[in-house]
Amino acid sequence: MMRVGQGYDAHVWSEDDRPLVIGGVHFAGFRGLKGHSDADVVTHAVIDAILGALGMGDIGQIFPDTDPENEAASSIEMLSEVKKLMADQGWVLINADCTVITDAPHIAEVKDEMERNLSDAAGGRVTVCGKRTEGIGALGRGEGVVAMAVALLEKT
Repeated sequence: MMRVGQGYDAHVWSEDDRPLVIGGVHFAGFRGLKGHSDADVVTHAVIDAILGALGMGDIGQIFPDTDPENEAASSIEMLSEVKKLMADQGWVLINADCTVITDAPHIAEVKDEMERNLSDAAGGRVTVCGKRTEGIGALGRGEGVVAMAVALLEKT
């Protein structure tokens, strides 16, 4: 038996001095994204895709922003916890694919590192591709970053 889940996440740029984290990679010289955890949009989208496939809702239900333990939490560590939830229910990640939409930073130079971070944490192959906004909409005005993901799980 197999299941597919879809995930989405978006964060605006933060007003504080938090670091920018995307796919578990820290981007020096860039303002971070606003969020309760580290606001890693790519990892959040992958988590939501996996949780969707499991029928467990979304990241906010498992890691609520009302829980002080989740403040500034590592999203990669959250993904590792979701891997345990998958295993506990008898599922394994076959693959996940994520598209991150941002004009800056460019992810091409760190794409392989992102994929390793995500794959290691999720326990299955995770791929990432970057797209630019081409000036369209709120992201084209430089207001934040969006990520979308899909995940395929298989019953063990």
